[in-house]
Amino acid sequence: MKILYIATSFPPPHKGETIYTDLACALREAGHSVTVVVPEGSSLHTKTLRLTERGLDVLRVVVGEYYNVSFLKKGITTLKMPFMMKRAVKKELIDMGFDLVLFESPPVTSSSLVAYCKKLFCCPSFLMLKDIFPQNAVDLGIIKKGSPLHWYFARQEKRLYAAADTIGCMSKGNREYVLAHNPALSPERVVLFPNTKRISPLARPKRFPERERLGIPAHTRVFLFGGNMGRPQFVDLLCKGVKACKDDENIFLLFVGRGTERGRIQKAIEESGAKNALLVDNLPRDQYEALGRECDAGLVILNPRFTIPNYPSRILSYMENAIPVLAATDRNTDFKALIEESGCGIWCWSGDEEGFVAALRQLAVMPKEALEAMGRRGRVYLEEHFDVSRSVRLLEQYAQMK
Repeated sequence: MKILYIATSFPPPHKGETIYTDLACALREAGHSVTVVVPEGSSLHTKTLRLTERGLDVLRVVVGEYYNVSFLKKGITTLKMPFMMKRAVKKELIDMGFDLVLFESPPVTSSSLVAYCKKLFCCPSFLMLKDIFPQNAVDLGIIKKGSPLHWYFARQEKRLYAAADTIGCMSKGNREYVLAHNPALSPERVVLFPNTKRISPLARPKRFPERERLGIPAHTRVFLFGGNMGRPQFVDLLCKGVKACKDDENIFLLFVGRGTERGRIQKAIEESGAKNALLVDNLPRDQYEALGRECDAGLVILNPRFTIPNYPSRILSYMENAIPVLAATDRNTDFKALIEESGCGIWCWSGDEEGFVAALRQLAVMPKEALEAMGRRGRVYLEEHFDVSRSVRLLEQYAQMK
């Protein structure tokens, strides 16, 4: 199968791996041909480049900045991205044939690009739906429901779904939400397509060089929050945790990543005088996962205002490293069901600050054997449900049906 993969982000090899590079490489290893088209920030490249990376054909199209910029700048880049990418596809790939267009959301404005590629190469498309927009922005108060901006993006969302022959949702709750709010969609077109990753052999360290490098005391229980720090992640709760636990000598809160709300965590650490909390910039995936293996538990936080069933992918690395998970989320996601079914951690409502702090302290005093058993259950569940080979099989089954 020859696949045209329209990616939102696809880091070069020296910047590490993601669930998306994992999928593309797994498809190549299964014998499929994969060409990746990805937008690139103008700060990284001055012109569009076609490269060979990880054995894949990668077309990097310069469109402007999308990450770690203001909402306005991100919006401008989102709007012009499809036009610039269409031009690059026509120039670089017009003589190639493809059997499938694989793409992801966000952004929600790529429908015209997907429709163009489907027509150009006479093939079907598969949407990996990772974000339900604009409703998530409405939930967070970024966009006002019924406003011209909301109307525009809601229309783009409908066009996005129309451009997809099949829509892959991250969870059962995700799929049910999409069908309930889009009655025009046929249930046969909306399938379960969970986040997956390439799973490395489990190797719990006997020494802790990364913790030592960061000056983390050996006797503490380290809680890791890794990834984006923005409004969806409800940094308010993380800041409350920093302040409430600043005198807990058996707790250490470690934050790794970037995002628009990152500065608030740093401010909370400084203003509270917490010596048991640390904020670290983004790390390459191999270094991040080495650090993750030395931590005792992972944090997953979602804003309590969400009405859509989000399903954060950051839990995958926690499960891979066999560390338990403390998930504080809204009540609408079925993430709680994952925690309970796998037995890999503790769930609480993210609107309950006292409950979150109590859960932190509960894990901090839990016997080591019980904590490790919880982590092992998560690892087993990951191997059974979230190995990247599952995504490959699902895409192959879909292709056979078309």
